[in-house]
Amino acid sequence: MSTVSFDHIGLSVADLDRQRRFYAEAFGFHDGYQAEIPEAGIRIALLSGPGGAAIELTERAGSAPQHFADPVEGAGVQGYFHWALTVDDLEAAISTAVACGARTVAPPAPARRPGIRFAYLADPEGNLIELLQHSH
Repeated sequence: MSTVSFDHIGLSVADLDRQRRFYAEAFGFHDGYQAEIPEAGIRIALLSGPGGAAIELTERAGSAPQHFADPVEGAGVQGYFHWALTVDDLEAAISTAVACGARTVAPPAPARRPGIRFAYLADPEGNLIELLQHSH
């Protein structure tokens, strides 16, 4: 069996430039690979973040939004509905992300897994992000 490791998550977005700025300012992601497929109306930016997380933002002309009000609603539709980032300071991360255009969906609370606190945010386009803080 081949060794497997996480590489990136893909996110279709309406406004590539706005989402690039948000993920850079809110979570410290930086630009990596960029590409365009003009005949398909697609622009792509692969962003790398602290700790090895990566996100591929893909803007396609005429794409349709998918929004979930909260993680419970998202779990009612099969397929991907959020991604999670580990942070050192949950409240500070929420504050920074909200100042950059996110909105709080679920405030900080103890997770069902012991030793973890979590919160949910929606990015400027409404995509759900779970933030996790592990106890030290």
